[in-house]
Amino acid sequence: MWGILIAIISGALMSIQGVFNTGVTKQTGIWVSASFVQFTALLVCLGAWIFTGRQSGFQELFRIDNKYMLLGGVIGAFITYTVIKSVDTLGPARANMFIITSQLIIAYLIEVFGIFGSERVPFEWRKLIGMVIIIIGIITFKWKSC
Repeated sequence: MWGILIAIISGALMSIQGVFNTGVTKQTGIWVSASFVQFTALLVCLGAWIFTGRQSGFQELFRIDNKYMLLGGVIGAFITYTVIKSVDTLGPARANMFIITSQLIIAYLIEVFGIFGSERVPFEWRKLIGMVIIIIGIITFKWKSC
């Protein structure tokens, strides 16, 4: 139950952040906005690291087995950019529908194929049907009445 609550909060925060970042971008520029987002995220993370007991140090990063896993920050910069652009062009609700659907499909493919060291899970038709239902929901949501 705790994991579900955290996931719901995460989704809500992502939606709000997308709107905030788009608003900042309209007054500054996309790369200024994205840089500010990443910089403030760095400050918050460093603060949290300092105040939560510093379970490990930054030297541990050099011991990561799969070095490609360190690309999360680079990916985060592109996530910020793509969220801002999609919210700006589609609006918050439509943008998030596509973002969430894409996340679900890619996450399921990662699990089914065991990509990036993820534990492999068997393919299930009911999950594919669930994704199709989500796509039908997007089409219904986008449908313009006459």
